[in-house]
Amino acid sequence: MSLWELLGDHTFQTVLLGTMGIGAVSGSVGCFAYLRRQSLVGDVVAHSSLLGVMLAFLISYWLTGQGSKSLVLLIPGAMVAGVLALGLAQWIVSNSGVREDSGLGVMLAIFFGTGIMLLRWVQKSPSIPGKRGLESYLFGMAASMTQADLIMIGIVGIGSILVMLLLWKELKAFTFDPLLTQSLGYRTRWLNWILIGLFVNGIVIGIQCIGVVLMIAMLVAPAAAARQWTESLGKMVILAAIIGATCAAIGTVVSAIVSGVPTGPVIVLTGTAIFLVSLLFAPKRGILFANRKQNSLAMAASQERSE
Repeated sequence: MSLWELLGDHTFQTVLLGTMGIGAVSGSVGCFAYLRRQSLVGDVVAHSSLLGVMLAFLISYWLTGQGSKSLVLLIPGAMVAGVLALGLAQWIVSNSGVREDSGLGVMLAIFFGTGIMLLRWVQKSPSIPGKRGLESYLFGMAASMTQADLIMIGIVGIGSILVMLLLWKELKAFTFDPLLTQSLGYRTRWLNWILIGLFVNGIVIGIQCIGVVLMIAMLVAPAAAARQWTESLGKMVILAAIIGATCAAIGTVVSAIVSGVPTGPVIVLTGTAIFLVSLLFAPKRGILFANRKQNSLAMAASQERSE
């Protein structure tokens, strides 16, 4: 099937719009996680969301007798699990001598391990209908996206962008200087939880397409690539959104054209490739630029000594 034929296919259009939306939202939100060095927070949310997905599926089974895999149900479950994991991690850190990274690591292991256990139990239980395809939430299955899923992704994504825009000044100040932000009278505790909410939203909307294991890459890679090209937060957010959407589009097209190639891993590999190119060739911050500048300075110093 050619690219033009794909673009005319309704199913492909749904998947393409959904993945591009996920890439744009995750990339833009990920800039704050990258600058605040909270990538591990995103990793905890991504892995913890599996437990939320499984619990939401089981609740739908217990209530209706048929397990539902609709994102309208599973995304709220993933959100609750992600926020709960982070909340418990912060509670442990505040009430003990455990370091923050250790607390986050413990919650990641507990929530992800419990999610895997429930997934295996459901898969082996012959009495639970509708369980087929649940394992795809580990590594993603974009082809299963429906129109209702696209709408849910759009609602969560647009909501996250609106919150980010409405609180842009406060979030920007809190990201670069929390102490100054607090001295100006802002409630930094609430700003911290708002950012956590944005991180959660930016991750859970992609668990169906990219999977809980790989979704952290979509939060970090576009932001890390964008950071190499600019010093401005506003430009960084826009560029990260463009990079995330581009990676998603490339991964979706390649997966549709090449038989047997999964969408999520291709999207992540594309994001990794763009990051490596940015790391090498970006002006001012790129490795090659830094080496060239260093060599120029060394040559100039050598000439001055020879004179």
